[in-house]
Amino acid sequence: MALVNIHFLNLQQNYLFADIAKKVNAFRVMHPKADVISLGIGDVTQPLCPAVVEAMHRAVDEMATADGFRGYGPEQGYDFLREAILKNDFQPRGVRLSIDEVFINDGAKSDTGNFQELLHWDNFIGVTDPIYPVYIDSNVMIGRCGTYRDGRWTNVRYMPTTAENGFIPELPKGRPVDVIYLCYPNNPTGTVITRQELRKWVNYALKNDALILFDAAYQAYIQDPDIPHSIYEIRGARKCAVEFRSFSKTAGFTGVRCGYTIVPKDVSVSTFEGERIPLNQLWLRRQCTKFNGTSYISQRAAEAIYSPEGKQQVQQTINYYMQNAARMLSVLRGLGFEVYGGEHAPYIWMRVPDGTTSWQFFEQLLYGANVVCTPGVGFGPSGEGYVRFTAFGSHEQTEEALKRIEKWKNQH
Repeated sequence: MALVNIHFLNLQQNYLFADIAKKVNAFRVMHPKADVISLGIGDVTQPLCPAVVEAMHRAVDEMATADGFRGYGPEQGYDFLREAILKNDFQPRGVRLSIDEVFINDGAKSDTGNFQELLHWDNFIGVTDPIYPVYIDSNVMIGRCGTYRDGRWTNVRYMPTTAENGFIPELPKGRPVDVIYLCYPNNPTGTVITRQELRKWVNYALKNDALILFDAAYQAYIQDPDIPHSIYEIRGARKCAVEFRSFSKTAGFTGVRCGYTIVPKDVSVSTFEGERIPLNQLWLRRQCTKFNGTSYISQRAAEAIYSPEGKQQVQQTINYYMQNAARMLSVLRGLGFEVYGGEHAPYIWMRVPDGTTSWQFFEQLLYGANVVCTPGVGFGPSGEGYVRFTAFGSHEQTEEALKRIEKWKNQH
């Protein structure tokens, strides 16, 4: 008899964005003539930049020849891309890493979900709240989170980030946390963390022998030079942190699939007997067993964003989305809404009116303005009372959505 992994049965019935899609599709069936604009799911809309497209064409042409064809690539990724990452993403910020600490992947979501496989099932995890759902759900799948009660998992330390505490999570008190998930710039709140605050987390991890899993997928959107782009800008982080990066929102690779993970050789975890196990070797072994590498074409595309032309073109796209974010902040604040984020990230985090839940506001906006947002409670208990908007639409759709929201708001 084949038995199910019962931990999968503990997952909530649907993934947040699947729930949103279901509700939006139901609305479209009932209102087939409605023109729905989505400011919800964080997919990009602008095309790949010319430098990337040209690189992909060249790579395809190479693959069409006997001499240029490539089959399975190295599981860690091709050296040409890993070297470009070190030279452009880390060296200018004073961070020294070696090439075998860089692991190319098919997008940060995969690695942020899979990395927990390396850790014992009863590690105690801590998450900023609200949080990207994959962090929690991937730990539920292995049985690490306990049971789900009143919107919370019993074996998870939730560290609220709300307007009341300035979106600055407090260090865990009481029982030490073994694994800490941090995402900055933050998804979903769009807020950032200062160098001083990030140093507190590194110091906590070093003191308590904890591991930080640091998601920096949106670091390219940071506008303030004093805000750290990488956790490795903090002294000591090489000993306690793994960092995840993505080209999805940086260069529009949501459909191309390419990102990378940094696993320093200095970071290790312990056995029950006290033996230290380097995570770099363990992750390499895992990847060689369960991952066949990212496609050559995608990696050549990623390499192109580091060319002079690619850097300029990618920055233009980032500026395009941030113009949307600035416009959204201006209009929503002008309508009297309390909004956050949007200055160093393509996300707007908005408090809903008193007495309204996140899902209620989602439906009111969908039916009243035909605009889709993301209910904040889907990101965790501290997300209740908020919704998330994304700035990844076109200028025209963003402007139209804001006009609809303004009209709907004035009618209420």
